[in-house]
Amino acid sequence: MAGRSGKFAGDNPFEIARQWMAEAETRELNDPNAIALSTVDDTGLPNARMVLLKDIEDDAFVFYTNYTSAKAQELDHAGKAAFVMHWKSMRRQIRVRGLVSKEDGPQADAYFQSRSLKSRLGAWASRQSQPLSSRAALVAEVAKVTALHGTKPERPAFWGGYRIAPLEIEFWADGEFRLHDRFVWRRENSDSPWAVHRLNP
Repeated sequence: MAGRSGKFAGDNPFEIARQWMAEAETRELNDPNAIALSTVDDTGLPNARMVLLKDIEDDAFVFYTNYTSAKAQELDHAGKAAFVMHWKSMRRQIRVRGLVSKEDGPQADAYFQSRSLKSRLGAWASRQSQPLSSRAALVAEVAKVTALHGTKPERPAFWGGYRIAPLEIEFWADGEFRLHDRFVWRRENSDSPWAVHRLNP
């Protein structure tokens, strides 16, 4: 594709995404791996929230959450999701749409153990997205699970990862006079070759 040079250059969209992420990690003040994750409920009503992307694999993007949460229920129901990652300091963004699968094996175990102890205990204590009577009740639940699980809690069965295998990845960069640069990579399924197109701003 003519014109794909500089920040857009490369034959692998995941490698381009990793390069942009590495640059963002040196320039963004807070959470350079934050993504706005979009799902739909069983009526088709959209939902969006910020989550932290934890890995860009060779063929997918991975994040972790509570499997009883609203987002997880919507991901399980639809089997599809989208997200946008926006870096204001770099004036760039990446948009992704794709198919969803769970990551609840050894990789999820390893990531859970890499988290701080307080985060691991918090995962056990929180009934994510469910009504909560007070913050004091949550703190009491943390104390309860701390007494129960100690300083080496295992990953709970209700907590793990999701992998988004994209069918579409768009790279966007700010341009003068709002003439932005946009390149979209599309494929029919996860085994298909990518087609790359420049888009109008």
